[in-house]
Amino acid sequence: MRPLRYAINVTLDGCVHHEAGVAPDEESMRFWTAEMERADAEIYGRVTYQMMESAWRMPESGEWPDWMSEWDIPFARAIDRAKKYVVSSTLTEVDWNAELLRGDLKQSVERLKAEPGEGLSVGGVQLPLALAELGLIDEYIFVVQPVIAGHGPTLLSGLRERVRLELVGRHEFRSGAVAQRYRPVPVSG
Repeated sequence: MRPLRYAINVTLDGCVHHEAGVAPDEESMRFWTAEMERADAEIYGRVTYQMMESAWRMPESGEWPDWMSEWDIPFARAIDRAKKYVVSSTLTEVDWNAELLRGDLKQSVERLKAEPGEGLSVGGVQLPLALAELGLIDEYIFVVQPVIAGHGPTLLSGLRERVRLELVGRHEFRSGAVAQRYRPVPVSG
């Protein structure tokens, strides 16, 4: 069974807005590229899918935009070619190597997890909350940014049940950010 990993940047006060943390640097982009390449496919909600597409899709010109630094391009290539599943009740079609994931969320994701491969990755804010509620996330990767945002959407806000986690890995960045990997601790009955 393929594990489902949730990976996101988060500030010290729990904000997960994509612009709230430290600006990406070469080291962090290498980390995110490696995470992207660990997954057989990405699962996004509509908002995250559209945000990622607007930033990272290869332009029709075949040239990456001028704002991208040399160290952004490996990530851009990895996400551009990645298989994507989009959970949306409002979109009628998607492209960018994507397909809509319709029907019962739990059954759809369990079907994807049952396929052979190395793993799946989910990003965003609302969809991971729903997947955590369903007990479908096998690994949480939080890149904790040395910033206090003071406002914005917070990590897994609204989660109804506590999820106990065990630390399984950690990496410190020169920027002061710390990537922490956690796995859910099985509930003993």
